[in-house]
Amino acid sequence: MSTEAPEGTDTGLGSAERVHRRDGSAVLRVSEAGAFHLAGDPDNPDDDERMILNMGPSHPSTHGVLRLMLEMEGETVLRTKPVIGYLHTGMEKTGENLSYLQGPTNVTRMDYAAPLFSELAFSLATEKLLGIEVPPRATWIRMLMCELNRVASHLLFQATNGMDLGAVSMMIYGWREREEVLRFFEKVTGLRMNHNYIRPGGVAADLPDGWQDDVRRLLDLIPPRLDEYDTLLTGQPIFRERLQGVGVMTPAEALALSATGPILRSTGYAWDLRRDEPYLAYDQVDFDVLVGTYGDSFDRFAIRLNETRESLRIVEQILDQMPSGDYRTQDKKVTPPPRVRIDDSMEALIHHFKIFTEGFHVPEGEVYVAVESPRGELGCYLVSDGGPNPYRMHIRGPSFVNLQTLPHLMEGGLIADAVAVISSVDPIMGEVDR
Repeated sequence: MSTEAPEGTDTGLGSAERVHRRDGSAVLRVSEAGAFHLAGDPDNPDDDERMILNMGPSHPSTHGVLRLMLEMEGETVLRTKPVIGYLHTGMEKTGENLSYLQGPTNVTRMDYAAPLFSELAFSLATEKLLGIEVPPRATWIRMLMCELNRVASHLLFQATNGMDLGAVSMMIYGWREREEVLRFFEKVTGLRMNHNYIRPGGVAADLPDGWQDDVRRLLDLIPPRLDEYDTLLTGQPIFRERLQGVGVMTPAEALALSATGPILRSTGYAWDLRRDEPYLAYDQVDFDVLVGTYGDSFDRFAIRLNETRESLRIVEQILDQMPSGDYRTQDKKVTPPPRVRIDDSMEALIHHFKIFTEGFHVPEGEVYVAVESPRGELGCYLVSDGGPNPYRMHIRGPSFVNLQTLPHLMEGGLIADAVAVISSVDPIMGEVDR
């Protein structure tokens, strides 16, 4: 990559000027404070080896349209600057122009690897503003679906993490098991992704007949496959050398950067919203919060592998404790009438029409609700002015916050380690851009 640029060129790093070496050649120097500095300083001959390298936004190992500007000296990464904005969908502003009933169709497209968590956070925030109670069955169905979604997301991580590090067969194996979970989702919600299943007041539909057998099949199928991943990867010397001691972070550094999820827990800091700030019915099931020791990429891999086992353990308890009853609240302010009544009752038809065209009005107020997504704390902040649409919606996307850790994790590492570090952060770019 050539570092030459006309004077005043906008490189995305700050203002630039031409610097002339003693031999008369010109190189780029970025002069803005806090950005990259010298790349070929005429007063520092050793600095001639430095260069600025673009990684992404079209790069298979950046897990989406993430751009990293790397200041390199040989193969060593001196500094990193993440650049976002290549997948700007305007989720928050779009959400302010949709009714609360339509909201889940928007937020489900943010973290497309774990869409049910975004639907859950939005629905819990709306329900808190409304002051309504969700039936117990709806609560437990939400837990079931979210934990299976956590399993699917972590399986996707195992697949892509293996691929990034050269274990190409892991892509096939991880995708294979994830496919079984998505097949169950399709049976329940009608879709493999972007479900719009968890809605304010409950869920869109009850679980189908035979769902217990489908879940038991997953509980029988996936754990032995996780043991195979363990055998294939955990003790493999090349795999361990690619991850151990790479991208190390201490608890204090993780907290200072607001990292959550597996990144924070890999440092040994045991923080999980399901246990520490319980929501749904997580205080009625047993599970362990897994932590690492070194805060490196290997710990983050191991935590996700074993969190998959813990999620399956929760699913097994949900299977035994699933209550009967309604799958959504019967509050007529927020719940449309049963479809069978629409043909028989003019009042039901009008009620259905009003709910789906105008939406329901939410009392004035503001609220913040957070859930533990596969990537960390996923928060939804809503402000209501009493109308049918949110006055303000803001999402705390864990991938957005966790990307702050990349410059710290990659400093002093090799360019090959950069791929391992990005994979260990497990970002989903759909929830990063505003």
